[in-house]
Amino acid sequence: MTLSADAPSFDLNNRVDRDHARRIGMAWIELRRGAGSARLRDYFFGREEPLEQGQMDALDLLMRRDRTMSGLAERLRIEPSTATRAVQRIVNDGLAERYPSADDGRIVMVKVTRNGRRRHTAVAKRREIAMERIIGSFEADERAILADLLERLTTAIDDVVTELDAETHADTDRRP
Repeated sequence: MTLSADAPSFDLNNRVDRDHARRIGMAWIELRRGAGSARLRDYFFGREEPLEQGQMDALDLLMRRDRTMSGLAERLRIEPSTATRAVQRIVNDGLAERYPSADDGRIVMVKVTRNGRRRHTAVAKRREIAMERIIGSFEADERAILADLLERLTTAIDDVVTELDAETHADTDRRP
């Protein structure tokens, strides 16, 4: 992996850096699969007619405007075939519908249905209540720092994935 010249040094042989990496890793695991996270997902997405995170991500985008299938895939940062399957699920659940583009009938557009708007609004309201309480547990200056650090973490993850993909493809291309 290559690091930019302005990236801070990090060494897993250093006890302090190793401890930070361990703590961050454990926090990441707790965020991803912790018992509290599962209950929070149940609260956000409902128990009677639960939505999946991916469905909510798609509805978040469709609430703003209708999308092409390729545009939806790009914004969700997933492969077009994955977007097609995701849209099929929300269409089957009555949350969205497909229609041909007015400009080019070969292009498939996706829009949210009335039921999709209702379900999205309910989840968004619960999400807002929870986020207000979670973020409210931090002081104002801590919130700004947390937001900055999370944005940097997201960018760093994207950069590393891009670098690892390039390295993997380069290794594959070099094989006889």
